[in-house]
Amino acid sequence: MTNKTTTADLAATHQVLNQPAPLQGHNLYAGDAALKEAVARNGGHWGEDDLQRYGEVCGRPEWIERGFQANHYKPEFEPHDRVGNRIDQVNYHPAYHQLMQLAKSEGLHSSPWTDPKPGAHVVRAAKYYLHSQVESGHGCPITMTFASVPSINLTPALAKVWLRKITDRGYDPSNRPHTEKSALTIGMGMTEKQGGSDVRANTTTATPTGDGAYEIVGHKWFTSAPMCDAFLMLAQTDAGLSCFLVPRWCPDGTKNPVQIQRLKDKASNVSNASSEIELRGALGWLVGEEGRGVPAIIEMVSTTRFDCMIGSAGGQRQATLQAIYHASQRCAFGKPLIDQPLMQNVLADLQLEVEGSVAMTMRMAQAMDHLDDEQQKLLMRLGTAVGKYWICKRTPHHAYEAMECLGGNGVIENFITARLYRDAPINAIWEGSGNIQALDALRAIAKTPVVLTNWFDELERSKGSDLRFDRALAQLKNQCADLDQMEYRARHLIEQLALTMQSHLLIQAGNTAVAEGFIASRLGAQGAHNTGTLPVGIDVQTIIERGNPLNL
Repeated sequence: MTNKTTTADLAATHQVLNQPAPLQGHNLYAGDAALKEAVARNGGHWGEDDLQRYGEVCGRPEWIERGFQANHYKPEFEPHDRVGNRIDQVNYHPAYHQLMQLAKSEGLHSSPWTDPKPGAHVVRAAKYYLHSQVESGHGCPITMTFASVPSINLTPALAKVWLRKITDRGYDPSNRPHTEKSALTIGMGMTEKQGGSDVRANTTTATPTGDGAYEIVGHKWFTSAPMCDAFLMLAQTDAGLSCFLVPRWCPDGTKNPVQIQRLKDKASNVSNASSEIELRGALGWLVGEEGRGVPAIIEMVSTTRFDCMIGSAGGQRQATLQAIYHASQRCAFGKPLIDQPLMQNVLADLQLEVEGSVAMTMRMAQAMDHLDDEQQKLLMRLGTAVGKYWICKRTPHHAYEAMECLGGNGVIENFITARLYRDAPINAIWEGSGNIQALDALRAIAKTPVVLTNWFDELERSKGSDLRFDRALAQLKNQCADLDQMEYRARHLIEQLALTMQSHLLIQAGNTAVAEGFIASRLGAQGAHNTGTLPVGIDVQTIIERGNPLNL
């Protein structure tokens, strides 16, 4: 008697083997040694319990899934209601609103302003770093809302009306006047077609109406998060470029003519709508002094640049933990990937990048907590430009290398590494691209030479700890003293300012394996450093374990 092959037998072609289960249900804070140590070292120890709690929240599968949904279902623009009234409505997937609600309920847009104390910026930065690993696009309006506070504070009358609602932990996405809402979000509009980063070339004009307000006519080429309740915008007056707070709706309940022309069709950052707008006689109120628009809005810009550092460091961390987790769960050529020397070289190198980024970001957060100290203020002035340049610029290649660790799966959209790679360039381009950051650093040094002296004073604390560091510091001082073609050499100078600062901070942190690995590969190497080319003798296993998301 012969055995018959059934349909069920034919359907069972194989078993799924050697494919890691999705990483979820893990605590993003508890498994991040670099972050935990940096928080404690920079004065945020009092936030340990809250960060442990939030690390668990950010690892929950439902929040991870919402991050995917917010990116899969892109925002859609609805210019008019069904009977033809202009509403300028952008519709988001519910997951986007849930992520926004979570961010605001945790105070990521406000906590250092509403509860200022030593370590407030450190703890907020750590929490934002965790949050951005879930989904980065909705972080744009959270960052802008957070960063608007220093600028709006320049005009006490506006601050009295707006700040309570800006810092409120509620979330109200409804398309209605700010006077009817208890919680608000704030955006920013600087860039125009003809000028880009050269905002002094802006052509938008603002004319006084005689009642303390202005009528604004012009356009903005990039306005992200256009459903914010108001925007800080630049426009020309008789006194020069000035800054204005422009609401989406007028206080009397009429629609302010801030009209969205279209949404940008972006390669990445797709959960966050970015728009082109025209201002057709829009109402606005002056922020700061007339003719002093750049100093007024730079208060906001410098804070958004700091958040770019946080977001990019968080992206590096999420990419690294995905690579380490995958390598620990998958075998090839007879043994786990994580036990194979060449993969260890790559994974340890990815983790070293995170170590340097976290150390620098959290040190700048500590400086923000102590801006009444002149030395900390000077460190922050140069550090935001240097850190934003270097950390954000390192992230795209870092994301690619982490993605490659997953092989073909790494480029598939339902693996988070694909999204991390697409989103990685955004922070390097927005809020001032690489050249702008390098030139800003040179301007800071030229205008206030003590910022560079103060930077070197900080680095001097690690002198004598490592000969390679000492040599790099001496070379950097010589390069900075040479004023010939400084603008042409600016990128190299900023790179060395960043690498020596990261090396110094890792030396001070006291983990020999990390400091040795970073210095040997970043300062000791000749020429460009390619991922996975760590020199022999580095304690790669210790470094990898610091980044293992399951090493609780």
